Formats: sequence, C-alpha cells, structure tokens
Amino acid sequence: MSYEALKFYCNEGLVPNVKRAGNNYRVFDMHDVNWIRSLACLKRCGMSIQEMKEYLALCLQGQSTIPQRMELLEKYKQNIHARMAELQDSLDFIAWKENFYREVLEGKTEYHSDLIAVNAGD
Repeated sequence: MSYEALKFYCNEGLVPNVKRAGNNYRVFDMHDVNWIRSLACLKRCGMSIQEMKEYLALCLQGQSTIPQRMELLEKYKQNIHARMAELQDSLDFIAWKENFYREVLEGKTEYHSDLIAVNAGD
C-alpha cells in the first residue's frame, strides 16, 4: 500500500487507535498492520470507503455483530464469484482465439473474419 493510501485511510478514520511516536509519526503494531491488510482486501473486493466505515463500526462493536459482518461479506463474495465467471469467460475466449490463430498460421484452418468481407474471387 502506498504511503498516500495509508495516510488517506488513517485520515478517514479507518485505522482506529493509531499510536504516534515522539516525532508525531504514526506507529503501527501488528494488529494495525493486519487491519490495514484487511482494508486493502476489502477495497479489492469493491467495498466503498463508506462501506468500510460501516464494517469497521460493526467490528468495533465486538462479537455481537458477527452475523451482520458475515452478511456483508457474503454479498461481496457473490460479486467476486460473478466477476470471476466473467474473467473465466474472457480467458476462454482468448484461449479459443489463440488456438484459431495458431491453426490458421499452421495451415490447419482457413482464415475468416467477422470484420473483413471476403469476396468470392479472393
């Protein structure tokens, strides 16, 4: 995570209880580092800053909010699975296209294009 992103998260209140050294630099312990890693993951999941704040608020309330946190995470898990399926479709298309091009270059398949009209006399 970049310094700017870390500073942003701290300034947004997403890293609670940050300690400061004598020179006013932020000092992070392993709990902070693990939480910051969690924030980075939540961002990759597509969670907005506001949603991260809501998730943080639930976490700070303790064990009683685990069901709400699980529900929130489940929503993101489903979205990630949908994105993974879309990415797999894209990978499958690329593999198919690469195979088509390879077979054209090897003379195993006749070239055709959906973009270029081929005249019967060509």
